[in-house]
Amino acid sequence: MKPWRTVSRRVLLDRTPWFTVGAETVALPDGQIVDDFGFIDMVDFAVIVPVTAAGDTILIRSYKHGIRAVSLSLPAGGLDGGEEPLACAQRELREETGFEADRWEPLGRFIVDPNRGCGAMHAFIAHGARKVAEPNSGDLEEQELLFVPMREAIAKLRAGEILHLASAAALSLAVVALRPD
Repeated sequence: MKPWRTVSRRVLLDRTPWFTVGAETVALPDGQIVDDFGFIDMVDFAVIVPVTAAGDTILIRSYKHGIRAVSLSLPAGGLDGGEEPLACAQRELREETGFEADRWEPLGRFIVDPNRGCGAMHAFIAHGARKVAEPNSGDLEEQELLFVPMREAIAKLRAGEILHLASAAALSLAVVALRPD
């Protein structure tokens, strides 16, 4: 398959560093021209499935204004500048939970919406997560940390308590990775 070629690109809304929305004129391999093909540029981010020595994971309960609801999620956050995904994951885990881990397992890099862009999710398991400080995320929302066995976290996912796609995907990937052969 041949890639499409961008003929022109214009920004319709710039909310850097969070996102940029725009439209492109693209040329398809057969020569057809498509106007106003939308794109959304977003910051890449890391999402972490912390696993404590007791086998619990850490979920964060907080209000998310975009969905106008309280939801559970995993620790996560955007990459700063040229930050490497693992460094971001380690920083976000400490900021949001006060935890660190000695062993990190990458679960992969995934694009949120490959038709529009929408940033890449870098998922990790933080094995042996342990508390080293108080959380200091600087986030606007109030949050509560929940320590739950992995089986209970999956039950919460199935019950619709985890609404964030990145958290749902990372948690599911971790369950597969943690499953004994």
